[in-house]
Amino acid sequence: MGSKLWELMPLSDDLGWAERCDYWLTTPAGNRRPLRHRRQTHEPLVLAGHGMCLRVDHGALVVRNGFTHYPQRVEEYRFFRGDRALPSRIIVLDGSGTLSFEVLSWLSEQNVPLIRINWRGEVVTALGAGHSADPKRVAAQLEAQRNGHALPFAVSLIRQKIRNSIETLTGALPQSPARERAITKLHQEAAELAMRPPKSISALLAIEGRGAFSYFNAWQSLPLRWKGIGRHPIPCDWHRVGQRQSFARKKGRNRNASHPVNAILNYAYAVLEGQVRTEVVAAGFDPTIGLLHAYQPERPTFVLDLMEPLRPIVDRKVIEFVHEHTFHPADFTIRSDGVCRLNPEMARHVVRLNTDRLFHLIAFPANLGRRLSAPS
Repeated sequence: MGSKLWELMPLSDDLGWAERCDYWLTTPAGNRRPLRHRRQTHEPLVLAGHGMCLRVDHGALVVRNGFTHYPQRVEEYRFFRGDRALPSRIIVLDGSGTLSFEVLSWLSEQNVPLIRINWRGEVVTALGAGHSADPKRVAAQLEAQRNGHALPFAVSLIRQKIRNSIETLTGALPQSPARERAITKLHQEAAELAMRPPKSISALLAIEGRGAFSYFNAWQSLPLRWKGIGRHPIPCDWHRVGQRQSFARKKGRNRNASHPVNAILNYAYAVLEGQVRTEVVAAGFDPTIGLLHAYQPERPTFVLDLMEPLRPIVDRKVIEFVHEHTFHPADFTIRSDGVCRLNPEMARHVVRLNTDRLFHLIAFPANLGRRLSAPS
């Protein structure tokens, strides 16, 4: 269930580790608007650490959060069926713990998905959505693959991603030559999509790749603020955002982040994936029948397709998060293979922050099935 985090930290860092856990544990995850009228509120519940426990007691779900540092108070929640404060979903971050089949049945009955994210920031489990595939919508996905309608649908996704990327660069990054070059390049790619639509998915991915390269290059000059690095030095490349590509990653993937911002992005994208996956299943689509991403066993390619336009929105939240905080070496751990891991309470904060902001963002249009059946 994941390595014990305290086994990865030198003993001299115990105090700093506990202090940073407390810092992220008590830092509010965004500003919530006050409620004018009493209404149902369903907030996500994010769990982390070791010793997590989910059980059913006298018909109620009892959830105990895990421990990430010492000393730490016990966090326990009790939810009754139909509870006004029933979580919209439960997100479990790595760690260890127990749950029962009775818990899975309870979550399914109350339509509360359970999503597990590993230490790499990958969704490894998504259970309890409580919906089944709609044969007509699955048939529309398969037909789009056969009749060529997948391409215009994919083009519309990348077109929206480019628009959102430009908005993120304009709204979240300070003016710089790299930012202006990226914005110009993205406008050029958008114009090419409009004037000379690609004739294949591979050609479309080439356009998306060129835009993404310029987009992330504009991030590299952004500084990160640090404290405590006099006693605990950090790698030189951690003083700025750096490249999206990880030096510790496998070819073509960013799963093994070697830089803090990439590690934060992985968690934020995992939140997005869990949210989109839940909505895809609830809408009756098959998450594995993709139109833009190539099929791979056990890979939710349709989810990844629909994530593309939303990634720049998540990026903007991550940039704002980086701007707002001064980091400490105890917020991160470098594994023996060079991979960067987040302090578990910081990871929990990042997930809560992005889940809260994305909760009302994901809403599929009612005509999505028709869009799969006809060219855009």
